[in-house]
Amino acid sequence: AASQAPAAPLAEGSTAGDQQAAGGESGGPEDGAATGNSPYYTDLPPLVTPDRPGSSSNLPAATGSAEAGIPASVLAAYKQAEQTVGTTDPACRLPWQLLAAIGKVESGQARGGQVDANGTTLSPILGPALNGQGFALIKDTDGGAYDGDAVHDRAVGPMQFIPSTWATWGQDANGDGRKDPNNIYDAALAAGRYLCAGGRNLAVAADLDRAVLSYNQSTEYLRTVRSWFAYYQRGTHEVPDGSGVLPTAPSTPTPSPTPSPGGTVSPTPGGTTGPKPSPSKSGGTKPSPSPSK
Repeated sequence: AASQAPAAPLAEGSTAGDQQAAGGESGGPEDGAATGNSPYYTDLPPLVTPDRPGSSSNLPAATGSAEAGIPASVLAAYKQAEQTVGTTDPACRLPWQLLAAIGKVESGQARGGQVDANGTTLSPILGPALNGQGFALIKDTDGGAYDGDAVHDRAVGPMQFIPSTWATWGQDANGDGRKDPNNIYDAALAAGRYLCAGGRNLAVAADLDRAVLSYNQSTEYLRTVRSWFAYYQRGTHEVPDGSGVLPTAPSTPTPSPTPSPGGTVSPTPGGTTGPKPSPSKSGGTKPSPSPSK
């Protein structure tokens, strides 16, 4: 497989390496990420231009126009989140395609749109236990209420929030009286507001980079999300729920040589079944309170 056509470069002055978004941003945990730096899928969009000389040819690339299809309920949730945030925080200029890019990398668009009529996943989407073995060490913060694990936290739902982050950023976007990380409408709005935190303007490249890195503190993650973001900006189409293309490029976790100390970290949406692990981070703190909007 060939590599994706050149991904959008990191903006000048944006955070480089696997580091938290810089500058004391209040748009996420000070020492963590929305997903707890959980694993994610590394599939790249279909090629749109030939490889340039010297470009990598050993990275996975999805093929076919089917990749531009987004399941109907999932697409509706992203667009609704854009509209809601556009009303409550117009200066952020949140594009729904960014939510789609993150949703693709985190869960393959809710496992190809496996959601019910209300937008709730048909089965739980859980990342691996964040037990310090190849991942951050994040001890349980929710008594297993969201992730079914009373020992360690796991990233939950189509946007892969860890429970401690969801406790701060969770939303009820479908008006059912519940803030459910397994519901694509709730999760998409939560992700949108999380990305916009700290007064970011996502039309500014450096702010967009910081926002994505606040979700998962890996430059490779940023490049993967930016590749899908650019791909979706070129055009998408709606497909029936349950018929979306599933990720095909999982990666085997590598145990961390020095597990991070205990503590809670704010979640970064992570992968579901066999995605690539992000580098382990030292234990952080619970997510910062939502900035005033």
